[in-house]
Amino acid sequence: MSAALETYQKTVSAASLSQPKKLTIVVAGNPNAGKTSLFNALTGLRQKVANYPGVTVESKTGEWLLDDRILPARLIDLPGLYSLNATSLDEQIARDVLLGRKSEIADADVTVVVVDSTNLVRNLYLATQLIDTGRPVVIALTMFDLAERAGLEINVPKLSAELGVPVVPVVAKQRRGLDELARAVLKVERMTGAGNADALVRNGFADEGVRAPSDQSSLIRRYAMIERIVSDTVDVKDEGKARISERIDRVITHRVFGPVILLLVMLFVFQAIFSWASLPMTLIGSVFTGLGDLARAHLPAGILTDLLADGIIAGVGGVLAFLPQILLLFLFISLLEDSGYMARAAFLMDRLMRAVGLHGKAFVPLLSSFACAVPGIMATRTIEHPKDRVATIMIAPFMSCSARLPIYTLVIAALFSGKTVLGFISLGAVIILTMYLLGIIAAIVVAFVMKRTVLKSPPTPFVMELPPYRLPNVGNVLHALLARCSIFLRKAGTVILLMSILLWALAAFPRGSKTQVRNPSEAASNQIQNSFAGRAGRLIEPLIAPLGFDWKIGVGLISSFAARETIISTLNIVYNVGESSDSKSSLVDAMRHARRADGSQVWTPLTGLSLIVFFLLACQCMSTVAIVRRETNSLRWPAFMVSYMLVLAYVGSLIVYQGGHLLGFA
Repeated sequence: MSAALETYQKTVSAASLSQPKKLTIVVAGNPNAGKTSLFNALTGLRQKVANYPGVTVESKTGEWLLDDRILPARLIDLPGLYSLNATSLDEQIARDVLLGRKSEIADADVTVVVVDSTNLVRNLYLATQLIDTGRPVVIALTMFDLAERAGLEINVPKLSAELGVPVVPVVAKQRRGLDELARAVLKVERMTGAGNADALVRNGFADEGVRAPSDQSSLIRRYAMIERIVSDTVDVKDEGKARISERIDRVITHRVFGPVILLLVMLFVFQAIFSWASLPMTLIGSVFTGLGDLARAHLPAGILTDLLADGIIAGVGGVLAFLPQILLLFLFISLLEDSGYMARAAFLMDRLMRAVGLHGKAFVPLLSSFACAVPGIMATRTIEHPKDRVATIMIAPFMSCSARLPIYTLVIAALFSGKTVLGFISLGAVIILTMYLLGIIAAIVVAFVMKRTVLKSPPTPFVMELPPYRLPNVGNVLHALLARCSIFLRKAGTVILLMSILLWALAAFPRGSKTQVRNPSEAASNQIQNSFAGRAGRLIEPLIAPLGFDWKIGVGLISSFAARETIISTLNIVYNVGESSDSKSSLVDAMRHARRADGSQVWTPLTGLSLIVFFLLACQCMSTVAIVRRETNSLRWPAFMVSYMLVLAYVGSLIVYQGGHLLGFA
């Protein structure tokens, strides 16, 4: 046993057990090292997401119930970083917390450093820097099962002796090693602080320091020491097993086969989303239709009943019906991310990103924007160069976020339902895939122009580490789904609910006279057309008529600038307000039977494609505008983004509709 560990054991045995206090523990580590899996396993559902005090970097905190503590420990999950020589904003925040520079956050009692067992040399660089600070450290060797399957035999006691700190093998998804990790953290916390870095001093690490950027020679020296320790403590039993990932990557990341595989994966995802979600969507729609009928049947006729049935239930229900599709989208994203495939997709896209002048790190924020542009824009903090970061922010809203998916699906269900390509591929899935690709192409073109004009800057190198392939962690996937479901339901319960009530009021007032018309349906039509919403729609109708839109669609466009998906509730309200309960039809049926004054159909396949393209290219989300304002600390950039995207949306929609007419597709 090393001198450092003997000192440690004596200190622990002599330590008095004082009154328990609430510990603060931070979890640090490289990206893709299993940090999130470990954090989720330790905290379960006892976690929340907020921002670090004074900055816009996301902070995830939770409670960890340690063995013999009355109070649970406060666990803080830091942004991933490769070393303490931080460059990007999130890395700087993580470094400042680790070094005790963030005065708003209490100094950590213990730092749990997550180290990927399958990539010790790369991960131990940060670990040795943190040990070098003299602060209490415990190393968690994550993905230990993968290391074993790869034929790696790690002598954990010897590695602990070499580093001078406790080293605990863990497998988060099996909850293996979690109790041992808790005991190691408690023991380290009770130490008096004597000589934690003794072994590193002996090995020559501590002479360079970590509070200032290391020069090239000290970096090389540190890596040389790490490689010696790893060679002394790790035995590779089967070289063939260790190279399985490399053999898979020869196909997955191939110049030709890689992009084809990526395209097929995306097509499968959209096909599954479109087909698997149809039944639960129908069930949810039926539930809300039944609730509306129930309200009308048991409540007295009047304005309050109309508000409840046509405003709240129809408006919110029309959006919630698309929850299954959104959850399926996040399910596939989580599975691909947790399996390690997303990093390969980033590698495949890097060549294209560099060709248009974007930094390779831009891929991850853009990928996140397929779920929602808000976290995608926040993820640009990993990009060091300000102009690269702004360029990425400016194109992030082109990615088809989950809020666009309900609009795509609604139009497809109304106008392209039952149609296939090659006899077995849903036309709807092809349309959705095309829209996702079109958004990517639009982003590439805009980035190419911006990086050569207003945001011109020299290209910066991109270094990326490919994580090992692994089975997705069920806990991580469920946590991601619950988080996204919670966000969507909160949005439905706040923004969409308020917009539904507001739009119902705008469509229901001023109240017209029903004595001047022959039947309730005609009265409903006159009521909507002469309402505040109808007047606004008719005001912009000459402007949007060349796109194939009538005034009712115009009302939906106006409302969608608050949040894209509110067009669903708007159309529900516009097509249903004032109708009797026995004549109500679904929104899809209402769209199919909608007629203009001359008797022609409002909704044609060309109109539907025009609307989809408009929603693809326009920036219709106040949350996105707000986060751009906050991230750029400027009103100029969000105003520029909304303006140029609106112009592109109008031009793109105009080309689709008028071009389709010229080609005879009307």
